[in-house]
Amino acid sequence: MKLVKHIANLGYGSRRDVQWLFREGRITNAAGEVLYADDPLEHDAVRIDGEPLDPPTGLLLVLHKPTGYTCSTKDLGRVVFDLLPSRYRLRSPALSTVGRLDRDTSGLLLLTDDGQLLHRIIAPKSKLPKVYVATLAENLRGDEAASFASGTLLLDGEKTPLLPAELELLSPRSARLTLHEGRYHQVRRMFAAVGNHVVALHRERIGGLALNDLPAGQWQALDAAARAALFSTAAVSP
Repeated sequence: MKLVKHIANLGYGSRRDVQWLFREGRITNAAGEVLYADDPLEHDAVRIDGEPLDPPTGLLLVLHKPTGYTCSTKDLGRVVFDLLPSRYRLRSPALSTVGRLDRDTSGLLLLTDDGQLLHRIIAPKSKLPKVYVATLAENLRGDEAASFASGTLLLDGEKTPLLPAELELLSPRSARLTLHEGRYHQVRRMFAAVGNHVVALHRERIGGLALNDLPAGQWQALDAAARAALFSTAAVSP
């Protein structure tokens, strides 16, 4: 791939826009020497205005999603892509969320431009555990853990029971819930099925990947170790 096309695919602009960057001498190597559009592609050596290029195709990001943001660009109002550099919306292949968190749910959200990786993460057979902390409107009765772990709980409007899920009591009105599948609004619907209502929901982990100290609204590109942790049982910092 030509350097000009590679930079355009990273979202820095159209090919014409990138051509202008070359003409203005704003694209250089690490030593500050001006590069040209037909120079060999060496991603890690390229600088734009002295800054390294964004990560190449195969990007995987972790975002600490705040409440008030949605995951679909078709929704009105604030979307999670507003928390990223604007050029990330222009990348090709496109950057997509790995599953979704609704507007009122905060926590760990993954984004990638790697279609195979996306499908590996969300595939039902992967059964990657997803860990949530729910704050509830009413005190827990005490029988919810057994109900969720039974493998027989049926959500309203569905014909297939849920996979067993683990519930850890944190306080009379809060609990940590570990799921091994991802159905629509599953946590909220599970608590509704046992007569309660979720007033706040936060996802703190997927697989072995935890948010740890990543502040709300912030994101990071995941390195090889963090990617491997995603499919392990040991949580690591992003």
